[in-house]
Amino acid sequence: MFASLPPYAVAPTQFRFPALAALAGRSAIGGQREVALATYMAARLAHDLLPDRELEPAVREERAGAAKNWLSNVTLPPQVKPALVRLVEASNGGRAATAAAVRGVIAVAATQLDKAARAELEQLAESLERR
Repeated sequence: MFASLPPYAVAPTQFRFPALAALAGRSAIGGQREVALATYMAARLAHDLLPDRELEPAVREERAGAAKNWLSNVTLPPQVKPALVRLVEASNGGRAATAAAVRGVIAVAATQLDKAARAELEQLAESLERR
């Protein structure tokens, strides 16, 4: 392996939630893939509440509104969609409520998410609770 990239190489893409992104990438269209993509989007909104990433309230509100609109057009299992909507709405508020909403998503989407994706979400919830 090279110590550094050659000058013409493209830097590798970094995902905030690589296990969720990988799950979405390897899943078949529909079902699990839709849940993984929707969870990834909602987790990114929640992640933006962390102190080193925190966005302005107006920006968070706009992004939450757009995310809710997108979620309304995605086919998700009936128990998962409300939990994701709650997470998106909570991402527009405080960290404690958002951590609780993340744990709610973990609970209802556990069968749709693999162990690594659930661990990432659990780590996100813990980070939100600590700060």
